[in-house]
Amino acid sequence: MPDFCWGAFISNKSENNLKRWIRRRVSSNSSDPCVSCTTFNILAPIYKRLDPLNQSCRESEFREYWLSRNQSILDRLLVEKSSIICLQEFWVGNAELVEMYEKRLDEAGYANYKLARTNNRGDGLLTAVHKDYFRVLNYRDLLFNDFGDRVAQLLHVQSAVPYSQSQIGNLQQEILIVNTHLLFPHNSCLSIARLHQVYKILKYVESYQGEHMLNPLPVILCGDWNGSKRGHVYKFLRSQGFVSSYDTVHRYTDSDADAHKWVSHRNHRGNICGVDFIWLLNPNKHRKPLRTSWKEAVLGIIKNHLRTAFVMDQDAFHFLKTEDSFGDYITFTSFCLALQQLGLSGHDHGLSPLEVQDLWNQLETDQNGVLDYNEFQRIWDPQNWGQTEERETEKGDFQDGSERDGEAVGFDVKDAVLFPPEVEKGMWPENYSLSDHARLTVVFSPVKMLCSHAIC
Repeated sequence: MPDFCWGAFISNKSENNLKRWIRRRVSSNSSDPCVSCTTFNILAPIYKRLDPLNQSCRESEFREYWLSRNQSILDRLLVEKSSIICLQEFWVGNAELVEMYEKRLDEAGYANYKLARTNNRGDGLLTAVHKDYFRVLNYRDLLFNDFGDRVAQLLHVQSAVPYSQSQIGNLQQEILIVNTHLLFPHNSCLSIARLHQVYKILKYVESYQGEHMLNPLPVILCGDWNGSKRGHVYKFLRSQGFVSSYDTVHRYTDSDADAHKWVSHRNHRGNICGVDFIWLLNPNKHRKPLRTSWKEAVLGIIKNHLRTAFVMDQDAFHFLKTEDSFGDYITFTSFCLALQQLGLSGHDHGLSPLEVQDLWNQLETDQNGVLDYNEFQRIWDPQNWGQTEERETEKGDFQDGSERDGEAVGFDVKDAVLFPPEVEKGMWPENYSLSDHARLTVVFSPVKMLCSHAIC
């Protein structure tokens, strides 16, 4: 395995310092088997607007523009030379651009996999894995077949050379890598659609491991999530044991208070936000059943919609309850009607009837067919919302160290950097033209870890 630990990661993230840092790490004597991962939405030329006054004027019409910009993107990616590269908004519809990326990445030692969005949307995904670090055991396309024509890629890879460090042993680490680009939240009603997409990814990862009878592996989720730390997708992934690599390195919390400290995107509306993530799930992470986390996330979205519309719980209860003047309670029928009025069901990209029924079954615990005001208050009160998680802990869905008796190889997050450097301070530089996204690179170090017999 090449000597590539990234131990002296970039402190001052200018391009000149990047080049000096590369020279330092190439000559480093460190033997740590670090691997790196870069995610970057490279802004497809079919979406890049050249004239704010003329929305139909796109970069794709001017070959010299998109060719020069993408050559610069490739130059920087190949200088950085991450072990794993995950690109979004890759212009799969242009044969010249595709050939340029594939040729240069192949010459640099990468195995490349591309996937177009469904219904000929023009762009898609490209994932490249450096052969010096990993060999690809399996590759799968994930077609969501839902609103937005979104897709994902799953790669099952194995380290190219066994680790020889005493703390790891002579092991060849296997990893599941996912690259995706979630739906843009054009309105709040699409929050359910985005949550559906993430749920499908995690369900597929779970099914893949079961189908191939694999012990739990480290999972790295990369991409443009089109949602920030304030969103329900972030909270859903955290509930499943995933950590945001960048937040981990910089010791940012999961709270909204840290959401403004870094950005990675300036969208077409001119707003800046942090939407690009590299998530890590280690095999020793115990987590709630996927379906439990899903239902809690959906109920969180419902509560958020109600809190936006109604400040007081009495008003929200009145909105949800039956129109029958003699019934001061919420019925399943009135619950369904309220979800439709909130825009969360009753259409193709909302909650299905079966999902609505599952949610109702979780809420209506005493099985008398209705929710009275006291039951609703327990749901509404955020202090009571964590009780489900506490009950799951008591049931053993989260294990303590005393029950761990197996070994696995996972990752420590060693470092993470966003480029251009201004975005790490929550600002967007006006002179940055490579994309409307920053690129995020994370460095991982393999580590032996203990996990419960039930998982390992």
